[in-house]
Amino acid sequence: MGFSPLSLSQFLSSILFLFHFYTTISSSNYSSSSHFCAPDQSLSLLQFKESFSITSSASGRCQHPKTESWKEGTDCCSWDGVTCELETGQVTALDLACSMLYGTLHSNSTLFSLHHFQKLDLSDNDFQSSHISSRFGQFSNLTHLNLNFSGFAGQVPSEISQLSKLVSLDLSGNYYPSLEPISFDKLVRNLTQLRELDLSRVNMSMVAPNSLMNLSSSLSSLLLYSCLALWGCGLKGKFPGNIFLLPNLQVLDLTYNDDLTGSFPSSNVSNSLRLLGLAHTRISVYLENDFFINLKLLEVLALRECIIIRSNLTLIGYLTQLTRLDLAGNHFNGQIPSSLKNLVQLQILYLDNCNFSGRIPDFLGNLTLLENLGLSSNQLVGTIPSQISTRSLTLFNLGNNDLHGPIPSSIFKQENLEALVLASNSKLTGEISSSICKLKFLRLLDLSNNSLSGFIPQCLGNFSNSLSILNLGMNNLQGTIFSTFSKGNNLGYLNLNGNELEGKIPSSIINCTMLEILDLGNNKIEDTFPYFLEMLPELHVLVLKSNKLQGFVNGPIANNSFSKLRIFDISSNNLSGPLPTGYFNSLEAMMVSDQNSFYMMARNYSWYAYSIKVTWKGFDIEFARIQSALRILDFSNNNFIGEISKVIGKLKALQQLNLSHNSLTGHIQSSLEMLTYLESLDLSSNLLTGRIPVQLADLTFLGVLNLSHNHLEGAIPIGKQFNTFNASSFEGNLGLCGFPMPKECNSDEAPPSQPSNFHDGDDSKFFEEGFGWKAVAIGYGCGFVFGVTMGYVVFRTRKPAWFLKVVEDLWNLKARRTKKNARSRRNGARRN
Repeated sequence: MGFSPLSLSQFLSSILFLFHFYTTISSSNYSSSSHFCAPDQSLSLLQFKESFSITSSASGRCQHPKTESWKEGTDCCSWDGVTCELETGQVTALDLACSMLYGTLHSNSTLFSLHHFQKLDLSDNDFQSSHISSRFGQFSNLTHLNLNFSGFAGQVPSEISQLSKLVSLDLSGNYYPSLEPISFDKLVRNLTQLRELDLSRVNMSMVAPNSLMNLSSSLSSLLLYSCLALWGCGLKGKFPGNIFLLPNLQVLDLTYNDDLTGSFPSSNVSNSLRLLGLAHTRISVYLENDFFINLKLLEVLALRECIIIRSNLTLIGYLTQLTRLDLAGNHFNGQIPSSLKNLVQLQILYLDNCNFSGRIPDFLGNLTLLENLGLSSNQLVGTIPSQISTRSLTLFNLGNNDLHGPIPSSIFKQENLEALVLASNSKLTGEISSSICKLKFLRLLDLSNNSLSGFIPQCLGNFSNSLSILNLGMNNLQGTIFSTFSKGNNLGYLNLNGNELEGKIPSSIINCTMLEILDLGNNKIEDTFPYFLEMLPELHVLVLKSNKLQGFVNGPIANNSFSKLRIFDISSNNLSGPLPTGYFNSLEAMMVSDQNSFYMMARNYSWYAYSIKVTWKGFDIEFARIQSALRILDFSNNNFIGEISKVIGKLKALQQLNLSHNSLTGHIQSSLEMLTYLESLDLSSNLLTGRIPVQLADLTFLGVLNLSHNHLEGAIPIGKQFNTFNASSFEGNLGLCGFPMPKECNSDEAPPSQPSNFHDGDDSKFFEEGFGWKAVAIGYGCGFVFGVTMGYVVFRTRKPAWFLKVVEDLWNLKARRTKKNARSRRNGARRN
């Protein structure tokens, strides 16, 4: 049926009227809504705002102080982050993500008087270890709750399970809040509409994995991962296989649940999976036909250090949608599969420590979107292909391979490169091109343990304030240290150990206010002691050993000098004057041990561990990772004179003290008994006199002792640790007698048989009654096994003969005891 001209005109007029009416009403509604906020809602929000301060450090991922737009007398529905219901003016959504809020979120907060929330986002703020209040459970209309990275701690309240309308719940990235089994059971049973669940870094160690079977069948995202092993969810036991089969599952990440077992099914798996993270779990995976065929939509596959039963990487080219592939830490053998060339969407590729051999394939250069490339710790040979470099690269790690030849100049044309690691390649030669200073975003540069020669580009000292890690150690570099360090730089780690560097230590290094590790050892630096290094407020490790430093070391020139130093090594120089005992009063970090030891890692790259090379228990050792608990003071092989001050007893956390090969005089201080963590003590080749303090026998961790070549006299203490030392610890002291020396003591020279830490008579009696010889013997045995085990696990050494020496010493000790007993029997037979 058609329209007549009149009816059409009337129709259009009617449409225009209705449109005008609608826009008027809409405008009126918008106007009224923009000026209609329930007074109680506005007041509650303002009171909530006043309970927090705005601090830039409270938000790390982004910064948007939304509450600054909240002003009294204005409509709260127009405030930043606030959404209202148009008709009533009730606040239905609050988005305060990245708002830099700093303070405690109490249970009586006015936030909980706003009962109409449907969405609440408090992510990326700092609520100072506040507990997640049980009052969150009263938001009965809530569909989205996001509390991630907001500094919450304590138990997750069971009242969260009352939020039956929740579609998305994110409690990740906080200070290890815990979930009790009962609370978790309620949560998975009651939240039947849940589609997104993120409990990463929530402690679920008490939760049985089979509880996960009750999760909603509509679940599309389950995140129980962490970025570090210490922050995992702690799930233990068998992961329920039915989770892998959920029809809507797109995202599953269980990374760093090291005790989680199970098996990823080879068939019937949800083919909608986009992300699969099983890294650092014990879940078995079969990388074979069905896996690659069923999961063609995968965009992220993270299987680092998991359990791959069988694999056929020639089929990996089926996963053409992959943007991130992490197979590091699995041993595949053979060459890098050529089928990787089909993965043209790849942005991240980690194949580190996979036992791959052969040359680096040229086709990697065709992956033009590649940003992160890790091929370290394989058996790759040949030169670094220039084609591999793409302008999108930000991380390039080829460390610990068998590559040789020069570094291609194309690498230094990567405009966005942030991390370049070519360390430990037995054969990389040539010079470091000054064009490296064109990399304006470079944060990490590690070219250590190679055969690089020539001069260090002077521009490295000031070319980029973003550079935080610079390791050029163990090469053949010559010339001087770059003379200018720019102000405001971000350098945290500088290692130039083991080169041929000359000249002086530049005073501009005091501009490196973030510097934590400085290792300039084993060079040819000619200078006086660099007092200006005391001004570095964050310095934890200082190694200046084996250079040509000379002159007096007078002690600290400022308050709190070296107060954070954990390792202080100025050995094997030509330093002179009285022993600088003034530093013993300022080395505060050596006075207190770390209760929670950790490895010292790069600030921006949690996978990169700081390393140093020092003398440990008599051997040159490279600490591939530095434990924060490590405390070393090494002033050996210099020309220091004078006595050892008793204030050295303040350094209670010391693990190694080496003052050997100087000209020290006086007695060995009995205050050394205060160094209860001491594992190695070397005072050899000095001019020390007097007796060995019997208190040293109470140092139960002491595994290495060298007092040789002094002028000590009297009886050697017996019992406890002193029974484990052989004659080499005391040789060259003609006045010493008693075991293990061949000279026997007279009766008036005999030491106390069982020295004690306790000076009061009653305490001594308690010690004798409370601790029998069997317990002490067990302690020695455990200590020895622990020491040897930790030495094997933590340290890398180029002289593994240390273990053989320990065995040899023990064998010699046993032999000497046998000879002594035989001699006693012969003497007794003669007397008879």
